[in-house]
Amino acid sequence: MHTFPTDLPSIESRVRAIDPVSYAATRNYKDGAVTHLSPYISRGVISTKQVFEHIKTLGLPWYKVEKLVQELAWRDYWQQVWIAKGEGIERDLKQDQTPISNHQIPSAIVNAETGIEEVDKAIIELYETGYMHNHMRMYVASICCNIANSHWLQPAKWLYGHLLDGDLASNHLSWQWVAGAFSSKKYYANQWNINTYFKSDQKDTFLDLQYEEFEHLEIPGKLLDTVPFDLETLLPSHLQPELVKNKTTLIYNYYNLDPYWHQGENVQRVLLLEPSFFMENPVSQKCIDFALDLATNIKGVQLFVGELSDLEELVNSEHFIFKEHPKNTHYKGKEEPREWMSTVKGYYPSFFAFWKKCKKEIRYESDKEQEKQ
Repeated sequence: MHTFPTDLPSIESRVRAIDPVSYAATRNYKDGAVTHLSPYISRGVISTKQVFEHIKTLGLPWYKVEKLVQELAWRDYWQQVWIAKGEGIERDLKQDQTPISNHQIPSAIVNAETGIEEVDKAIIELYETGYMHNHMRMYVASICCNIANSHWLQPAKWLYGHLLDGDLASNHLSWQWVAGAFSSKKYYANQWNINTYFKSDQKDTFLDLQYEEFEHLEIPGKLLDTVPFDLETLLPSHLQPELVKNKTTLIYNYYNLDPYWHQGENVQRVLLLEPSFFMENPVSQKCIDFALDLATNIKGVQLFVGELSDLEELVNSEHFIFKEHPKNTHYKGKEEPREWMSTVKGYYPSFFAFWKKCKKEIRYESDKEQEKQ
């Protein structure tokens, strides 16, 4: 079972432990050398740029680190799409998903009863730990969207709500990519694929097919029963924080728990948890507890459960400082930029158009010099 420590020394040692070479070779396998850094990146404890800066210190040639850097760039790319499209990431972006038989979630997925052993084990692990392997997320999305023909949004909200690394952009847009709403074709995985990457030998399941058979597949009986997405976030009740009305106040939230932000400065620090945000995008108790544990790394931070307008009654909003984020567009005060791996900004219709520009900027100079010789 995967665990995610919340103390800074453990997080920093996890950054130092990444192995780009093994990652590139094994990342799609169940026991592959993945970094397990995504919960810390999603919660804003570390940035993609910090991870990239560490990778550069390893002294490895570009071709050995490119796959890992590219995966970090996917995260920046999804964020740029979110900035450009805002709430639009909750709708089919490029073309309509088709066919659709329902706007719910197969109950076999929610109850971990698909009969695909590795999928069911992964869903149980998700509930227990808040973790699901990235390749498995694609399998689950494919079963929901392309086998059960559920529209992607409700199942995507279900997965987001249980992931410690839940990020609306990475999550929702990946589901759209699998469902064919943000890609040129749907993603399918058969039983052989799951057996290969998840070290199983199961046969005779509804996925035990050749790829050409998927196009004409009837919805398997196991997936016909569907349920609506249903999750409620219980935010902590707390005492009112002690705040000075006219003092510089840093606003942290579910997407910004950066312990290094304005470190050592004489400012007020407030972790703002807005009920309206969690009504719209509910997460499990495990996710809330994880975020609150990460927040203990922020010296002097005070918890405030309420809307931004409620906080304005305690502190003048002209003293607010916050980090740029698509979910902070209603914030007042001074916005500060986030850390990105490159200066490439704006909407690109495909990742590879974005990556081409990003790679041109960040690729090691030494490699470019070698190519000229």
